[in-house]
Amino acid sequence: MNICLMMLLQMYNFVDEHYKKYILKNRLLVRHETRLEYLDSLIGSSDINCVDQLRMNKMTFGVLCELLRVDGRVKKDGLVTLEDQVCMLLHTLAHHVKNRIIRSRFKWSGETISRYFNSMLHGVLRLQDNLLCVPEPNCLGALDETYIQVRVLENEKPRYRTRKSDITTNLLGVCSRDLKFIFVFPGWEGSASDSRVFCDAISNPNGLKVPRGCYYLVDAGYSNAEDFLSPYRGTRYHLKEWGQRIPSNREEYFNMKHSFARNVIERCFGLLKVRWAILRSLSFYPIKTQCRIITACCLLHNLIRREMVVDPAECQLDNGTEVDEK
Repeated sequence: MNICLMMLLQMYNFVDEHYKKYILKNRLLVRHETRLEYLDSLIGSSDINCVDQLRMNKMTFGVLCELLRVDGRVKKDGLVTLEDQVCMLLHTLAHHVKNRIIRSRFKWSGETISRYFNSMLHGVLRLQDNLLCVPEPNCLGALDETYIQVRVLENEKPRYRTRKSDITTNLLGVCSRDLKFIFVFPGWEGSASDSRVFCDAISNPNGLKVPRGCYYLVDAGYSNAEDFLSPYRGTRYHLKEWGQRIPSNREEYFNMKHSFARNVIERCFGLLKVRWAILRSLSFYPIKTQCRIITACCLLHNLIRREMVVDPAECQLDNGTEVDEK
């Protein structure tokens, strides 16, 4: 009996050692090769495929990796390469795929993907000083707000419900004339009024600052002030909506020019939602993470606008892609 047990134990040890030494090793090698092949298909092939999958060309991808390596202070433990981490983040933001989809494509565990996603998210947020646009003198740009759908706890839904019954967060954004974000302020509940969000943004110690003698363009929902220029109230604004193309007085002429100039912020929000699918539908992340995602998408938008000569999202928007705006 004892001899039989000893033989069984020896056989078990032999099988276990063979499994660890050969089968498991081969499986890890296969997963590693599969991962490298998929990574190469994203950033090693053509710029067209890279833009389609990651929303930026290979040169811009390299710039982002270098910024994260130097200024982003991302995790470097030798397990997952920086390029792999950046690809997982961009792929999630661009296509709004779930953890299990990323797991099947990049061949990492769900816990590893979640950990590195949050690490890269914080890394991108640390690039704010580098990626946020510095405004030009005089007319700095335009300011407006838009809604981003979010998923919150059941007892918090009334605070996030808009007048159209959507569960959203209110994003206040300021952009320059070349469609780059100068300031972003997400996090307020969808039920909050524009004026309340605006007052919080300008009174916050780290909020929106306006240099003396400069101003931002705002719509009629905001008060006309020294630093914020709104249109004439009670006067037609979008003349095309009234079936008229020529202004009949100086107030309408001013409003027409104001409308053309302020259109950049609406276009900027449209580009943002066309580019990043995660902003067009509900995500399953906690609300704090969702606000970080919104800010990260704005920063990455600026990087793409800065580094790429032709913005594919702008071409897509011009071709009639419909995006749900505020």
